[in-house]
Amino acid sequence: MTMTDPIADMLTRIRNAQMAGHTQVEMPSSKMKVAIARILKEEGYIDGYQVLQDKNRPSHKTLRVRLKYVGERRQRRPVIEGLERVSKPGRRVYAGKAELPWVRSGLGIAIVSTPKGVMTSERARKLGVGGEVLCKIW
Repeated sequence: MTMTDPIADMLTRIRNAQMAGHTQVEMPSSKMKVAIARILKEEGYIDGYQVLQDKNRPSHKTLRVRLKYVGERRQRRPVIEGLERVSKPGRRVYAGKAELPWVRSGLGIAIVSTPKGVMTSERARKLGVGGEVLCKIW
C-alpha cells in the first residue's frame, strides 16, 4: 500500500508515541523527514535522530527520533504539545515572505519548504523567502 502523505504520517507517529510515553519512534526515512527532524533537534523539540540502514534491504533506511520530555517520572510531559499538518497533498498552502505564519505568538515554529531548503518560518523571514508551509509545532 502506498502512502499519500508521508509527512503527516511522521507527525502522527510522533504524536502517538508521545501519548504512549515512548522514548523513541521509528519510521521510513526520506530527505524531507530528515530535514524536519534536523529542525526539531535544532529548536529543542526532540533529543535527537538517527538514520539507520537496513542490513537486509540496503535501499531502505529508517529514521529513529528520540523524543524529549520534561518533569519527573510521574509528572513527565512531552516537550511537543501539538503538531499540525498545514499543507496537504489535496490542498497545498504557500506563503510569501510577508504572509509566513506565526505559531502561538512566537512560542511555536512553522516549518517551511523554500527554494533555499527546509527551514523555520522565522529563518525564512530573515532570508526574505517564502514557500510551502509544511507544518506547525508548539
